[in-house]
Amino acid sequence: MALYMFQGAYTPEAWASMTKNPQDRSVVLAELIQKLGGQMISFYYCFGEYDVVVIFEAPDDTAATAMVLAAISPGHAKTSKTTKLLTVQETIEAMRKSGSVSYQAPSKG
Repeated sequence: MALYMFQGAYTPEAWASMTKNPQDRSVVLAELIQKLGGQMISFYYCFGEYDVVVIFEAPDDTAATAMVLAAISPGHAKTSKTTKLLTVQETIEAMRKSGSVSYQAPSKG
């Protein structure tokens, strides 16, 4: 399965709700990911531009997209970003493939 990193930021309203009623959001997110054929690897809260970072596996890009859309559709996220992750071995294979071809850069006019 492919790996993905989801980064999300909650709305002020979502934070207000969670501070009044603290809850473990990792549990419901893990259940959602499993229902769509994936697995949550890790879930972290963080400082900075995003409030949450989640690493998860999904069978393919379509399933990963479905997971993210389902997770943010209630409207509690003000922004999100999903990044497909590559293992070291996948990246080495890409390097090998890239090294077997050449590409001419645009000419300087």
